Amino acid sequence: MQIQPAVKKESIYTAAGTFAGAFVMFLAFWLLHRSVPDAVPFDYRVIAAGLAGSAVACANFFFMGLTIQKITGTDNQDEAYKAMKASYRFRTLSQLLWVVLAFALPCFNAAAGIIPLFLPSMCIKLRGMLGIIK
Repeated sequence: MQIQPAVKKESIYTAAGTFAGAFVMFLAFWLLHRSVPDAVPFDYRVIAAGLAGSAVACANFFFMGLTIQKITGTDNQDEAYKAMKASYRFRTLSQLLWVVLAFALPCFNAAAGIIPLFLPSMCIKLRGMLGIIK
């Protein structure tokens, strides 16, 4: 299956917005760490979790785009519904696995790993509010 240009374009926009949002999150962690260093850590675990969480969020969006691309090419409604449902289940479970790993592994900061999962949705909404998406 070849990736359609629209899927590539939207995935790149979403990835750029997600990683930009992760940078803002890093800045917030750093500022909070400077204010209350005992309560808010800022170390390699924050960076690692933020980058990994952003990658999981971007992969989730990309696989959703691929699924939509796949089901738009079929005429069978039942097959399309089943494919979308299976994709949703797989993507949700992969995000859940990431959340569990972010909490369980000591090399990650859990909050910094989970926050990026919300960034693609925020990017899409922001693009809509600014009139970038028509």
